[in-house]
Amino acid sequence: MLGAETLIKECTGYLKPEDITQIENAFHFSQAAHEGQFRNSGEPYISHPLAVASILAQWHLDSQALTAGLLHDVMEDTAITKEQIEKNFGKSVAELVDGVSKLDKIEFESKEKAQAENFRKMLLAMARDVRVILIKLADRLHNMRTLDAVSPHKRNRIARETMDIYAPIANRLGLNNLYQELEDVSFQYLYPDRCRVLSKAISTARGNRREVISKILIALEKRLADNGVEAQIKGRQKHLYSIYRKMREKHLSFAQVLDIYGFRIVVKDVPSCYVALGVLHGLYKPIPGKFKDYIAIPKANGYQSLHTHLFGPFGSPIEMQIRTREMHKIAEAGVASHWLYKSSDQSISELQKKTHQWLQGLLEMQSESADSAEFLEHLKVDLFPDEVYVFTPKGKIMALPRAATAVDFAYAVHSDVGNRCVAVKINHELMPLRSMLKNGNQVEIITASHAKPNPLWLNFVTTAKARAHIRHFLKTMQFSESVQLGERLLNQALLTYKSSANTVAQLQWQKLLREINAKSKDGLLSDIGLGKRHAVVVARQLLAIREPLAGEPLVPVKMGAVVIHGSEGMAVQFSQCCHPIPGDRIIGLISKGQGMAVHTYDCPVLAKSHLDPEKMLDVQWDNESQKLHDVTILVTAANKRGVLAGVTTCIAEAESNIQNVVIEPQDGEKYANIQFTLQVFNRMHLARVMRQIRKYPEVVRITRIRS
Repeated sequence: MLGAETLIKECTGYLKPEDITQIENAFHFSQAAHEGQFRNSGEPYISHPLAVASILAQWHLDSQALTAGLLHDVMEDTAITKEQIEKNFGKSVAELVDGVSKLDKIEFESKEKAQAENFRKMLLAMARDVRVILIKLADRLHNMRTLDAVSPHKRNRIARETMDIYAPIANRLGLNNLYQELEDVSFQYLYPDRCRVLSKAISTARGNRREVISKILIALEKRLADNGVEAQIKGRQKHLYSIYRKMREKHLSFAQVLDIYGFRIVVKDVPSCYVALGVLHGLYKPIPGKFKDYIAIPKANGYQSLHTHLFGPFGSPIEMQIRTREMHKIAEAGVASHWLYKSSDQSISELQKKTHQWLQGLLEMQSESADSAEFLEHLKVDLFPDEVYVFTPKGKIMALPRAATAVDFAYAVHSDVGNRCVAVKINHELMPLRSMLKNGNQVEIITASHAKPNPLWLNFVTTAKARAHIRHFLKTMQFSESVQLGERLLNQALLTYKSSANTVAQLQWQKLLREINAKSKDGLLSDIGLGKRHAVVVARQLLAIREPLAGEPLVPVKMGAVVIHGSEGMAVQFSQCCHPIPGDRIIGLISKGQGMAVHTYDCPVLAKSHLDPEKMLDVQWDNESQKLHDVTILVTAANKRGVLAGVTTCIAEAESNIQNVVIEPQDGEKYANIQFTLQVFNRMHLARVMRQIRKYPEVVRITRIRS
């Protein structure tokens, strides 16, 4: 068992005597709290907090973090409260322990919901203080190292959770060694057979290549020294899971993964990195397209290095990494380098800035997410960025996940830019908003004050920030529009009782909200607009009209027709089965949770459905509406050259827009069917368009398609 003496010895090298005293007190406090508790391995439970604190000491974290590491399970597994921790060790330590502790005392609908809420709580605490996640990562690392002691089912669940969440977070924070160990151990438990076979193959390959590696090392040392470059050269083996991932993603056999071994060259300064690169390219030929400059354009987690692949002796490719000592420190320790290296190094402060921006992004993301499960989904998207680097018009570099689109870029600039974007210029050329961005693209977003997010964007955006903002905007818009529709429906219902919303006193509203347990007046109106409550029932309740008794004849209440303007937005949808346009006789159908769908009276889909009459509403068009509506027509015309151009000219002359054209040419046939989706104001406008098309001599038939 790891003794407290070992921990104290590790801390003495960099902490003050009063800090050591606090850590000793925390050890005794934790030991007393966990008295009589044992781990699955049979060891006293205190061995776990000690191991966690020891890992934190290796990262040279401060005394508050080490104290919290020793106490991280006392709130969860013992009767100790946050107030007791604050009284004994201060508010900061209590906040850290609370951030790491699970929400065990709250009942959740499911295990998945509980897990998602735990992550949400932990990550929000981490956004306030990054030490929360460092303690949690140290806790997870020790649990993974001792995973043999738990049941196979639990082992698999913990390994999967580590692979999906904790390893990517370690990578995002730049904790490279921790990230690799978490991935490798997870791999060992998730795929034991694959892990065993791959380990054996790597061991054999290393033995076979020992002579080649030794030869390369000697050649590198000599050539760099001859060119006056002081460098430390180390052989570097790719970690197990990264080799497996490469095999899986690129569909390679192990024999095809040739760069399992590489070299890391550490030099004194940035100019020496580029000199060393030139020396290497002179020694061995570079592989085209395999050079990456992460010094000029660092990764999002602060990582900097030059990466190049070379054809080594006997044609085997070798990966080379070239970096300075400071870059090497950050590559190994990531955000922990803030505590590990007490220096005024510019790159460390830049890393802190990037980490802070990411953490603030998490806070913003969670405020846009409806619940913890959605937040966790967004987080997983955010944690797996295979980055692409693009430029703003002013030359600022922005890192985005691979497959990111122009809309993702717009939201990365600012949420308002994303919400208002209408077009994009990529390398000075107008392109669709769904265009995928490539390394080196210059991207300029064009916005308009009237624009708003399109629900279809959710089909192609890749970043969590874009997805969260679009969903939030659409939910807010739907709520606002459903409130307006609900207000109109309630007013119509009140008119049937010779009343109106203006005559209903505030006290009546408050009484009704209490009785039906509604949160607010707007919430109630939204429920009416979305079909969750009947407007007539709410009108009765507001006016305190009693419901009929059993056997008493029911006096039917007929609501007046609801006027449809065509600009209601998401709360009113025009049915795709019959494409109603102004001038058609229409009927409204209230669907629970979806608002009102407008159909034509003779809609074939509606005729076949068995619908509740209470959900049907009389609706009528607003005569003043100037909104364009989609309508589909089928034109049968002679199968001749130039006919399509002639028909489209007729449509343009009738002042209609063409949204879509589908042609069904029939080889060897005399006629062809052309299906147009047009935009018209009303039935009169449609009749004018159809008359214009009929004048064209090659047209033999024209009909409106209802479904």
